[in-house]
Amino acid sequence: MARYDSGNWFRSYGNENWEFGEEGLLRRRIANINDLPIKDGEPKYHWPLGRRPDDHPSLSELGL
Repeated sequence: MARYDSGNWFRSYGNENWEFGEEGLLRRRIANINDLPIKDGEPKYHWPLGRRPDDHPSLSELGL
């Protein structure tokens, strides 16, 4: 979940393929990522930037 410069929230979803070389470094990344606006009242995260508080439900508990 992130926020546009306009202040509107969105979530990103899609597919990524990563290819690593023999040295373990990323050699190639192919991504198809889409942004989906989040309407008021839909966000499931309600804390300041940083680690999720221990008492906040996990993604599984939120049904995600």
